[in-house]
Amino acid sequence: MENTSVNITLRKDGRHMGKFIIGCDDNGKAQYQYVYGRTYDEAEHKILIGREVASRYLLGRYITVGKIYDEWLNAVVNRVKESTFANYKAKFEKHILLEFADIPCADLSAGRVNEFINKKLADGLSASYVRDIFTVFKSILKYAQEEYGFKLSLKNVVLPKIEKKQIGKISNTEQKRLVSYLKENMSLTAFGILISLFMGLRIGELCGLKWSDVDFDNRILHIRRTVQRISSSNGIRKTKVIISTPKSETSFRSVSIPDFLMEYFEKFRNQADFFILSGSDKVIEPRTMQYRYKRILQNAEIENHNYHKLLHTFATNCNLPNNLK
Repeated sequence: MENTSVNITLRKDGRHMGKFIIGCDDNGKAQYQYVYGRTYDEAEHKILIGREVASRYLLGRYITVGKIYDEWLNAVVNRVKESTFANYKAKFEKHILLEFADIPCADLSAGRVNEFINKKLADGLSASYVRDIFTVFKSILKYAQEEYGFKLSLKNVVLPKIEKKQIGKISNTEQKRLVSYLKENMSLTAFGILISLFMGLRIGELCGLKWSDVDFDNRILHIRRTVQRISSSNGIRKTKVIISTPKSETSFRSVSIPDFLMEYFEKFRNQADFFILSGSDKVIEPRTMQYRYKRILQNAEIENHNYHKLLHTFATNCNLPNNLK
């Protein structure tokens, strides 16, 4: 007994046997799955379910990294911060897509991924950055497996070890020279550098400070936002500046204002909705502040270093001697 849409036969034992194609072997020969039912309708029902499962499996078996990336983006766009989303896109499109876009996810192997990792290290990328790339890749592949039901083992992927670089603080001598120069050439930029040095603010947090964040009565500064430049997804500009929440939940914090800095807070005090660093409603981005800091280091005849070193200096020397202030 047969049907034009399904292949079902009646066996001698009275059961109905159906079959449907679930794929092809390496030689292109069709492979079948068999189902059985006490009635024709039962066998037909099992075939319809089996076809749907097989179709989804085959789709997952051949779905490419590039295709699953598009799906994954739509899944995470509303679950992560805009800056995090831009970070994911930049890493994937700059590195992973160029290498794996047309490759089926299920065809990936530890050997193939290890080759990719070694290539990135040979190109000069840091071990930390390569590990970050793989973290994004792994998240996308996990999504693919959950959605399409195939198994993929990457337990033999070997990630590079991170050698932690010790970022020392600014020497006491250069701290004194810097503080002296900033006081003698006081400006909103100089004031901002002092805030980072003596209150431990990241550059993005400093740029995001508004006068409404200052509790003058209790001499407290509230960290509520950060400023950063991220990759733009509108196709018009490559990057854009955004104002968002701080790096993590613990980055929301309140910091006591040192007595000697309080006079500068009073001196430059402005409208509540103005940014402290700009003295207006326009934000100054971290890149601009970096440039300004490097010019100050040059003018003060201090060895060039990254702005982030101010944070390390604060962390290792919270209770600075009075003669530094």
